[in-house]
Amino acid sequence: MFSFIKTFVFVLLIQLGNLAQAADLNISVNGKPIKKNLYDFVVKDLESRGQKMDDNLNSMIVNRMIAMELINQEAERTGLSKDANYLLKEELARREMLYNTFLQSYVQKNPISESDIKNAYEQYKKDLGTQEFNAKHILVASEQEAKDVIAELNKGGNFSKIAKDKSKDSGSKDKGGDLGWFPANSMVKPFADTLTSLKKGSFTTAPVQTQFGWHVIKLEDTRALLAPEFDKVKEGLAKTLQQKQLDKLVLDLKAKAKIVDNRK
Repeated sequence: MFSFIKTFVFVLLIQLGNLAQAADLNISVNGKPIKKNLYDFVVKDLESRGQKMDDNLNSMIVNRMIAMELINQEAERTGLSKDANYLLKEELARREMLYNTFLQSYVQKNPISESDIKNAYEQYKKDLGTQEFNAKHILVASEQEAKDVIAELNKGGNFSKIAKDKSKDSGSKDKGGDLGWFPANSMVKPFADTLTSLKKGSFTTAPVQTQFGWHVIKLEDTRALLAPEFDKVKEGLAKTLQQKQLDKLVLDLKAKAKIVDNRK
């Protein structure tokens, strides 16, 4: 019922309440006041998430804060607040909250531009290509097994039946190795490179190795591929660029830092 408030944030705010110099909410629990700035923070956070304040929601917030203060006091009384495991969880939660808050602030101060998103869209269309493929494959564990499959196919073996009998790919073997329609760039490079060199109806004459094992690939058909409109992928591209930006930030900080790892 109150799951939309992040519990660990609430716990930390309540625990930090005795450090906050702010007006009380005119509510106390066993003589300890609940700080108004904590209540205001929760209200602001909920409103930023689209929640509309009303008497019912206000009552839920207040009751939750009272319940948490009661439990906090009981935890203090029983010594749980000094428990080693609790202190570790508290430290991890504090670090996680600071980590997320910093990244949110960094993203706000360094927004992805419309121009960057449009450039990413052009690269996306280029990588996507102008064709999509319908193909089947048989995945086996060794090169020799793949060669044996090719030899069987050369003797007139049925590709779908062999895939059902021998393929290690649980996602396609029951469908006779059928992978459906897909753009080449959705596959790992050795697979994609081989696929785009095949003619319709033909299969690979040599095994293709990827990190998943050894493949025998058959191209069933091709058709024209139209990239989705910019507005349909804009949000996803922006998130990808944002994540790359954050990854670069971490790498840059790591490059400047002195990190010593003596575990070995």
